[in-house]
Amino acid sequence: MVEPFKMAYTAIGGLGIFVLGMKYLSDSLQMLSGGLIRKAISSMTTNRILAVLVGIFVTCFVQSSSITTVMVVGLTNAGLMQLTQAIGVILGANIGTTITGWILAIQVGKYGLLLIALGIFPMLFSKNDVISAIAKVLVALGLIFFGLEIMSDAFKPLRKDEGFMNLMLMLDGRTLLSVLGCVAIGCLMTMVIQSSSAMLGITIALAATGAIPLYTAIALVMGENIGTTITAQFAAIGGTITARRAAMAHTVFNVLGVIIILFFFSTYVDLIEQFVPGQSSFVDDKGNYPYIAAHIAMAHSAFNITATLFVLPFLGQLARLVTKLVPEREGAARGAFKYIGSPGTIPVSMGISMVFEELKRMQARVHKALRHAGSYLQRDLKGRDRFYRKVTAIEDETDVMQHEITTFVVTLMQAGNASNSQSDRAFSYVRAADELESIADYSASLCSYMKRLDKHELDYSPEAWEDLLDYHREVFAFFVLVCNDFTATDAVSSRKIYDEANRLNDLADSIRDRHLKRMKEGCCGALPSLTFSDMAVALRRIKNHTVNLHEALFIKPPAP
Repeated sequence: MVEPFKMAYTAIGGLGIFVLGMKYLSDSLQMLSGGLIRKAISSMTTNRILAVLVGIFVTCFVQSSSITTVMVVGLTNAGLMQLTQAIGVILGANIGTTITGWILAIQVGKYGLLLIALGIFPMLFSKNDVISAIAKVLVALGLIFFGLEIMSDAFKPLRKDEGFMNLMLMLDGRTLLSVLGCVAIGCLMTMVIQSSSAMLGITIALAATGAIPLYTAIALVMGENIGTTITAQFAAIGGTITARRAAMAHTVFNVLGVIIILFFFSTYVDLIEQFVPGQSSFVDDKGNYPYIAAHIAMAHSAFNITATLFVLPFLGQLARLVTKLVPEREGAARGAFKYIGSPGTIPVSMGISMVFEELKRMQARVHKALRHAGSYLQRDLKGRDRFYRKVTAIEDETDVMQHEITTFVVTLMQAGNASNSQSDRAFSYVRAADELESIADYSASLCSYMKRLDKHELDYSPEAWEDLLDYHREVFAFFVLVCNDFTATDAVSSRKIYDEANRLNDLADSIRDRHLKRMKEGCCGALPSLTFSDMAVALRRIKNHTVNLHEALFIKPPAP
């Protein structure tokens, strides 16, 4: 006899253990991956096959296509990935997520507690990050298998419940109407749970107990493929046009794939039945269906692999289709700096990589501000007021960037399980963002001092202008030199940076001495003299913050 309340809390408890195991597995694999995920993303090119492989690789490590697609939406929103690249990664994510089905198909549910026992103490007490991560993988797998076992036990009474079996007769997957019903249920349930892996676990648990047949299970999986796209759609809300198109491409691809498979659904299921060893309808002496999980996993993999191989040559056409489906609104902002999605949905390693990419983008903006400030200092340049406006606009933009990076990193560190090295690197990026924002501030101050001269129609001697412009050129060149640190393969040695900084200090002192001499000689009035000092100090501060930027990016903090 079915006891609804007992079955409900047992099934939900088993699902909770299962989901916790999936999260642990994702966290531990990311920690073990080290910088592999970052390197995979940085290797992105316009090569569509490489993009698909990156999607497969990243999803296998994060154990969630939803997380991968949210990351892709974030990268496209930040302007770090083109639409065709994003679609390629999404196609790969659809393949990568099928590994979950194969993990669940392994018949080791009874060993779940053993795996937890083997891993729990090293995970909790080991001070070695690698050993702790490996132990966490064991605990995660144990939780996954144990949670699946609990769900299966909870669902066993359903196979003898008359009401449930009558419902399954209506949703047996043998007719088009019943298949559509199963697809709709799978889609809606995945949207509610926000995890296709969790819904796949429920589907396999139901099938393994004989509560639902293979046809119904595969139809539910097809619906789960559609339901999982809602996460990316939520992530893209308020994002750039490219981000929304990437999310739409995920939805269009999965919906079209399911629609096509519906036309020969029975034939597809029969092929799976023939291809996978063991009959899905085989019942062991305990009344379980030991082979049906492998059939479901194969159906999931075959569907996504076949659909990807079919669409891959037409990636450009798919991009044009979603461009038409999500047209650009007139007057919409382009390329605005904005992180997409909660840091809690983004793996720590990927979140840190996104921060570094945005930091490089911020550096490029500060580079422009410092260059434009130099242009504004040249009084004989026509239309120079536009450089003042550009610098002040960039200064406002870097304020937002610095705030966003700091907020994002702090939330990311609180939400995820970061290793010590990941935490050190993340907060070094926060410091780097602060230094870049300060350089932008002093570039704007330099322009405001210049505007003060223009307002009062003041001027310097040719020698004073030569000193000022020369020092700006030197400081700008120093900033460019330090920013080579953003390319790890071409980082500049700290000794060279400090030597150059000392040289600039000496140059600043000589400029100050010459300025004092001109003041004594009466060549410079009070207000222009004060303004000259302010401008020289601003440039010196820019040099100081540039040194700090190098230390934040390049010099590792001492071990505790």
